[in-house]
Amino acid sequence: MRQLRSRSGKAPKEAAQYAGIALATLYRIENASHAPKPADIIALCRFYGLGEHETDAMALLARQGRQRGWWHKYGDVLKPGFDVYVGLEEEASTIKSYHQEIIGGLMQTPDYTRAVLRADLDVQDEDEIERTIAVRAERQRRAFAEDGHLEIWAIVQEAALRLQVGGPAVMRAQLEHLHELSRRQVFLQVLPFSAGAHPSMSTGFYILGFPHPSDTDVAYIEHKTGGLYLEQVDEVSTYARVLDQLKARALGPDESRALIKDVRNEMR
Repeated sequence: MRQLRSRSGKAPKEAAQYAGIALATLYRIENASHAPKPADIIALCRFYGLGEHETDAMALLARQGRQRGWWHKYGDVLKPGFDVYVGLEEEASTIKSYHQEIIGGLMQTPDYTRAVLRADLDVQDEDEIERTIAVRAERQRRAFAEDGHLEIWAIVQEAALRLQVGGPAVMRAQLEHLHELSRRQVFLQVLPFSAGAHPSMSTGFYILGFPHPSDTDVAYIEHKTGGLYLEQVDEVSTYARVLDQLKARALGPDESRALIKDVRNEMR
């Protein structure tokens, strides 16, 4: 909605007055912190000059957005703002990501996840840990459903393969799982230590793409207390160029599987 307003050249105050809503409400709609009424979205779309078909589509999204997703019942164990990411993941057609010292959530085994959560500064109690694992398991089930539409491309730093999260036995099982996923459901590349310096040594990130051409890609960077969402074209394109650099420097899928197998066999 922010992009639509920007393209139309309308000022926030004008848009809010036309739709009969408070300026603060408009900002909450544009910041995705408010479930808008379909009538408000219809009014704004008309003010921004959208056609009937596009307006109807946006109104439908608003109606769907007011329905609580399956993940809302786990709100007590989700990081602040991560519910937005899970909702975006549900709608995405592609997820491309780079991971540094940790295997990505969609590729984790339950035991690996437990070890990660128990190593946190603010350790959850066992019930919260199991609820967090339940969220992750449902995300995995949906992402890897046989009739699903999600394409997953992951680049994993070699450090994430060798860091013994949970000990050798947990890591061997995790690497076996990663190896199997790379054969069937994830286009996986490993960025080896020998690749040297690269453009994303400071952070991992995700880029989510969506099936409708009018839905722009979103970059997501997770940090200790939450996450950062980037949707401006120039911001997302920067991370897309970084990802292209990482792809070029990483091992190919077959070489990556061979390295995963070798690291797994080294763990005794």
